[in-house]
Amino acid sequence: MGFIPFTFIDFLDILLVAGFLFIVYRAMRGTNAPYIMVGIVMVYLAWVIVKALNMELLSTILGQVISVGVIALLVIFQPELRRFLFKLGMRQKELDFLNRIFSLRNKQDNTNFSPITSACMEMSDEKVGALIVFRRKDDLQFVIESGIAVDANITRSLIKNIFFKNAPLHDGAVVIDNNRIVAAKCILPVTQSNVPKSLGTRHRAAIGISEMTDAVVIVVSEETGKISIIKGGKAESNIDPQRLNAQLKEALEEYDDDKRGKGETPTDAQE
Repeated sequence: MGFIPFTFIDFLDILLVAGFLFIVYRAMRGTNAPYIMVGIVMVYLAWVIVKALNMELLSTILGQVISVGVIALLVIFQPELRRFLFKLGMRQKELDFLNRIFSLRNKQDNTNFSPITSACMEMSDEKVGALIVFRRKDDLQFVIESGIAVDANITRSLIKNIFFKNAPLHDGAVVIDNNRIVAAKCILPVTQSNVPKSLGTRHRAAIGISEMTDAVVIVVSEETGKISIIKGGKAESNIDPQRLNAQLKEALEEYDDDKRGKGETPTDAQE
């Protein structure tokens, strides 16, 4: 058998496969999916071996398992695939010329932060948990649709009433867009990244939505009363309540979209 030359196309093929595997690994990092994938690869290798050894019974059984492998992968990896495809779809919004064409840019420059920061400071003192999401450029319609439409002006009293412990809307997130409270009791995707165990559900949900979109999130811990600002998957904890207004403006105005998706480890916080 003659020697098969290694061409540039072969090198490109290997490079593309390696890149694809790396992307898949990034999408599954922090979950149990890599262990499941290893198990699937082991089953496939076992099938190749028994087929080469002409073990008809085992080859038939494993062949049937492999034949439905695609459907099994779709079922097993449904959360990871959804997350991966969502991130892939959001990439097009990072192109500035598309943002200009479709007017996707949505800065919060006109938002009145005073009622928000005042409410957060009071909830911090009273140890009332809160989760407030500020939409920037990326679409949050899937989050808004998971909650209850409000469409109201931003007021300190309204925010406090929403997050009051016995209020029907307190469990979930509030979404603020274009200087209005557009929805409450919204469900956020919880992060699949490795985060400190001290983080509670609110912080994990805030990190999750900030990983998937460019939203900026305020979290008030119900346990400690501490305030955190979360952006790009990274949490800045123990925000000084007296400087919250300035720090929130800074986070919204100076946050660099290119920092998203780099996998920074969130700082410690407590729910």
